Amino acid sequence: MKTRIRLAIKLAATAALLGSAASVAKAADSELIIFEWSGYEDPAFHPGYVAKHGDSPTFTFFGDEDEAFEKLRAGFKTDLAHPCSQSVVKWREAGLLQPLDTSKIEGWKDLNPGIMAMKDLATTEDGTAWFMPWDWGNTLLTYNSEKVSEDDIKSVKVLADPKFKDRVSIGDNVDDAYALAALSLGVRDWTTLTDEQFQQASDFLREVHKNVRLYWTDTTEIVQALTGGEVDIAWAWNDAAVQAAAAGAPIKSTRDTVEGQSAWVCGFVRLKDAPGSEQKAYDFLNAVNAPEVAAYLLGDWGYGHANSKSMATIDPAVVEAQGYADVDKFMAKTLFQSPLPRLKQKMIEEFEKIKAGY
Repeated sequence: MKTRIRLAIKLAATAALLGSAASVAKAADSELIIFEWSGYEDPAFHPGYVAKHGDSPTFTFFGDEDEAFEKLRAGFKTDLAHPCSQSVVKWREAGLLQPLDTSKIEGWKDLNPGIMAMKDLATTEDGTAWFMPWDWGNTLLTYNSEKVSEDDIKSVKVLADPKFKDRVSIGDNVDDAYALAALSLGVRDWTTLTDEQFQQASDFLREVHKNVRLYWTDTTEIVQALTGGEVDIAWAWNDAAVQAAAAGAPIKSTRDTVEGQSAWVCGFVRLKDAPGSEQKAYDFLNAVNAPEVAAYLLGDWGYGHANSKSMATIDPAVVEAQGYADVDKFMAKTLFQSPLPRLKQKMIEEFEKIKAGY
């Protein structure tokens, strides 16, 4: 684990020197290019691909899905990409994707029925498959247990508490930010936000901004900030607490706030006019679906695997410890980051103003 963290830190430092995580590519097998979040290039996520082809694919990185969308729309070519639930419809409707041939994906029928039933996510009404769900998890309160009391973390509103001025971090990610803001209003279905509630949510983020020391862009950055004592409390993904704890830091996360948590599902899409090998694209999709990958994804990163059969191979004690034993309980008091075509552009524009102090 610590080796992986050090590797991720090194990659992040290189990205900073070059100006953008999206500009850094980890070149390997040139016949398959994956457009990814930093950190997921870890070979432990696709051991079957390496065993078959002798190397990992080539990875190139994005900081968030809106950045990725704009780059793809501008003509960037890649074979596979790793967006999340709230972006799939947008990418598909923009003509960026091509359908998946599910007959070439081992375990397609084993994908979690609850996730597969989400409207317009994996398949459209005509039965066409566009998205292979892979990882799912939360954005939730994450904190230094030696500096933040249990009483403080009972509500997500703690992020706006003046006593934590300059000790807070949230992601530089519009979806996670507005999921937090909607929850602060007691809203768990953000598709129902009225104009008045949207303004209230934005005002809450402005209060949080007063406390923000940094807007993190990837897990490595927020793990460093938490373990190094730069911040005491964050709105972060599951893996931040898992990795920080593995590094020996007193970092915990909680799903037990009054308002609840945010949940998301991410996975893989095949891009239109993909330049590389179709066979290798499906080899990669099959590799990430393998049972040993599910164990690594959950045990080392804290995320659920969308393949139910693979999840069933994991030690039940590990599944219980990570909070995935009862899926219904996991999804209770949860804002699911579903597509937001009506509000998304407005959210993007407002979040940029908030970060700039307006």
